[in-house]
Amino acid sequence: MIHEVFMPALSSTMTEGKIVSWIKSPGDQVEKGETVLVVESDKADMDVESFYAGYLAVIAVPAGEMAPVGSTIGYVAETEADIALAQEKAKSSSTAAEAPAVPDAVPPTPVAASLNGGNTSATQSTGRTIVSPRARKLAKQFQVDLKSLAGSGPHGRIVAADVEKASGQVSSTSVAVATPPVITATQQSTPVPAAALAGEIAPFNTMQQAVVTNMMASLAVPTFHVGYTITTDALDALYKQLKVKGVTMTGLLAKAIAVTLKQHPLVNASYSDQGIQYRAPINVAVAVAMPGGGLITPVLQHADQLDIYSLSRDWKDLVSRARSKQLQPNEYSSGTFTLSNLGMFGVDSFDAILPPGQGSILAVGASRSQTVATEDGLFGVKRQMRVNITCDHRIIYGADAAAFLRDLAQLIEVNPQSLTM
Repeated sequence: MIHEVFMPALSSTMTEGKIVSWIKSPGDQVEKGETVLVVESDKADMDVESFYAGYLAVIAVPAGEMAPVGSTIGYVAETEADIALAQEKAKSSSTAAEAPAVPDAVPPTPVAASLNGGNTSATQSTGRTIVSPRARKLAKQFQVDLKSLAGSGPHGRIVAADVEKASGQVSSTSVAVATPPVITATQQSTPVPAAALAGEIAPFNTMQQAVVTNMMASLAVPTFHVGYTITTDALDALYKQLKVKGVTMTGLLAKAIAVTLKQHPLVNASYSDQGIQYRAPINVAVAVAMPGGGLITPVLQHADQLDIYSLSRDWKDLVSRARSKQLQPNEYSSGTFTLSNLGMFGVDSFDAILPPGQGSILAVGASRSQTVATEDGLFGVKRQMRVNITCDHRIIYGADAAAFLRDLAQLIEVNPQSLTM
């Protein structure tokens, strides 16, 4: 029996994935539940396991290429005797997909191809050359005549390696995906792309495309913004005391937000067609810029229940694994409230876009020394930061947002020591 290997959906927003590497090669034995390949989704690199035991017969989509979710990317044969049948099935599927449409009056031209799925000319009797998108791009870059090549990919398809071999050059992308069978966090990370030349168009990577999709969905939500100025002298003093113990400012802010959300469950809720979806856990997601473009929101789950030291350790671990694309889906998609802190870059104030599926996001600006009027009518210097909350107006109203910000400011200004308890 022959089984197809499909491109999995690794997240709710994923429509296509990039194959980082195949752990198994054609002819290798595969156990049920064993990792066969690594796929790059919109947010992370994930191991893909086989649902069947047998032999990897055909790799239909090689490493470095994209495939739509649900499409066939390989075939697993239950026995060695079925490998040839799997290759024949893959060849038939490829021929059907690649064959150009012809008028009914013109009989189809037979396609000559060997059963081994390789070492055949990629130029069929129809005159059409079967070439992967990556190989076609490299051929243009290296000025290689595709019609002169014999493809080594499945069913005689010309792949990137064929073009590189003919040109005597190796692209940086191919080096990145030509990983050994043991996949480490470093090998799975996405390299930072070189700056595009003036006038060129740099295509979106999978993470950037996911951001585009999410932001377009956010445009359909009616939102409003409320700003508040918070004095941070007490919080800054606490941070100086705890920094040597590994506590981060992000941890302190996330903890303060989580504690305040306990008093304002509506701000932690989200909209549903049936009504207001209240959330039991308080999971604070924090926006993190990714090398090479895009962003991800690692989630501090049950942030209200963690002590500040555990929370800060968890945050450092999440950021490290996020930047090496090792987060599990629930570690970046389970947030109930989001914190975006551009204050660390010196930004004074900004409005954040509401993430899909959440009711609120808080934008935090930089803490700066300001000259202010004191309660006794004199002038003094205090450190202050500007925060702006964006809310879904279908479930949260201005008074709700204002009350949340007021209580958050009260905690930070008057009793930040409670965050260590």
